Amino acid sequence: MRLRSGLVLLGVVVLLLASRLVQLQGLQPAAYADIGVQRTQDIVLPAMRGQVLDRNGSPLALSVVAMNIYAEPRTIAKATCQKGATAPCDAQSIAAAVAPLLGLKVGTVAGQLAANIAANKAFLYLKKGIDPALAQRVMSLNLPGIGQESTTQRVHPNHALAAGVLGFTDYQGIGRAGIELAMQQVLAGKDGRTVARFDAAGRVIPTGGDSHVDPIAGKSVELTIDRDLQWYAQQLVADQVAATQAKSGTAVVMDVKTGEVLALATAPSFDPDNRTTGNFTANPAISDVYEPGSVNKVITAAAALQDGIVTPQTVITVPPTYKVAGHVLHDAEVHGVEHLTFAGVLAKSSNIGTVKVAQQLGADRLYAMMRNFGFGAQSGLGLPGESAGIIPKPADWSGTSIANIPIGQGISVNAIQVASVYATIANGGVRVQPSIVKGTRDSAGHLTPVPAAAQRRVVSSAIAAQIRAMLESVVSEQGTAPLAAIPGYRVAGKTGTAQRVATSGPMQGRYDGSFTSSFIGMAPADAPRYVTAVVLQGTGAKGYFGGVVAAPLFSKIMGFALRSYEVVPSGTKPPTLRLSVP
Repeated sequence: MRLRSGLVLLGVVVLLLASRLVQLQGLQPAAYADIGVQRTQDIVLPAMRGQVLDRNGSPLALSVVAMNIYAEPRTIAKATCQKGATAPCDAQSIAAAVAPLLGLKVGTVAGQLAANIAANKAFLYLKKGIDPALAQRVMSLNLPGIGQESTTQRVHPNHALAAGVLGFTDYQGIGRAGIELAMQQVLAGKDGRTVARFDAAGRVIPTGGDSHVDPIAGKSVELTIDRDLQWYAQQLVADQVAATQAKSGTAVVMDVKTGEVLALATAPSFDPDNRTTGNFTANPAISDVYEPGSVNKVITAAAALQDGIVTPQTVITVPPTYKVAGHVLHDAEVHGVEHLTFAGVLAKSSNIGTVKVAQQLGADRLYAMMRNFGFGAQSGLGLPGESAGIIPKPADWSGTSIANIPIGQGISVNAIQVASVYATIANGGVRVQPSIVKGTRDSAGHLTPVPAAAQRRVVSSAIAAQIRAMLESVVSEQGTAPLAAIPGYRVAGKTGTAQRVATSGPMQGRYDGSFTSSFIGMAPADAPRYVTAVVLQGTGAKGYFGGVVAAPLFSKIMGFALRSYEVVPSGTKPPTLRLSVP
């Protein structure tokens, strides 16, 4: 009896299974055919990019969580509104709903969707890098074929501050200029990934063999830049460029002992978060080269003093004009025959006096000294796009080169190179390679400093001291830059006023009538801490002498740096050097 009952029960089960099989295979094949179909998808988990910090840890560039909004044209094309749903299903209605929230034109979005639907495309980005709250508003519309994905967005809390140094990242988060490019591998970190399996309905299959690799965040880069000093210098440079109607301006503040750049300000600048027009990949402080003019005379002086050709008190007879290889040389101001000491030649920036000494020095020794100071080679700062400039070899000098190169014509340099020359004199004759990266910080905040900057002796400490004393005379009432003085501090420096060579247009390769106006100096001159270089390009409309348009800017920026770092005012008086004799 029990056997008979068991057989009956088994028969019922078999009948039910058979009926279900018929239903699956015959009556509802479309609904269940894809249940066994699976797909996999590689999902990139982007690493959080490291921050760029100033020397005190203040963020200059950082990444924040953002969202990308995308469309799936195929899904939109196949979508139908469910009963009772309010979400529109056609491309035009979807565009009308989503475009205003994203700040896009309805017609543009509708056209993109229509074109992608016609081309049977599967994916289309509508807007990248939006605020998560805005993305949530878009998703709350519950539009078919509209999705979101997590990403990061680079932001700059101080907008245009140090933009030329920082550079920027592209839409993929890859550095394309400045520190963002130079330190790309450090900042980027390493993306993670996950491989997921989905059923045909798009549901994740928990036991489908998912694999997951966490992203590794990038390290932060700490710069030598001081945010406050950078801001102050950048504002002043921008104001002076506007006031003088110059083409551009640069200010560099450098620590003479360490070579660290505390400020690297340029104008005009740009906002990395809102780039529209302009060249954002170049930093004028390192990419723009120019004839330095009279600031180059300090190298001629260093070579002549180092080789014993003159002393600061050697008397040089300076006629009103001076002919070299058929070229007639003049000083900036008309004068009769003067008898200047070599200190006076530098203080009054005499072209004739400088060239007469350079002729005794010779091309080979002057060239060697320029190269030893760092001209003709990249500074070592490490920012992309730096030009090494041009320093012709003595074999390539013409007959008039000895009348041009000693006074800063016929060569090209950048602002960092010139600042480094004066930092070398300020540092007792030892050149310290300029640097702008202080170190890197890991996720725990631990700082790994960069290796110590390379150093080399260029001139003796005694010669450097003599040059500093001579340069103090430049800032005296008898020199060319009394406007560079800073109350309470001894200042040493040099003016430069050089004609500019056109790089394009009908005047290309010739002087175009505008000027490069500069002042580079150090303070306190009795125990130098900082060097500041101010370079204005394209002056002339509203003044062009370096002692008039650049020296006052130097005074303000250097004064701010000295006060900010609480440098004790000078307790001694400048040396009194005889500048001329009857």
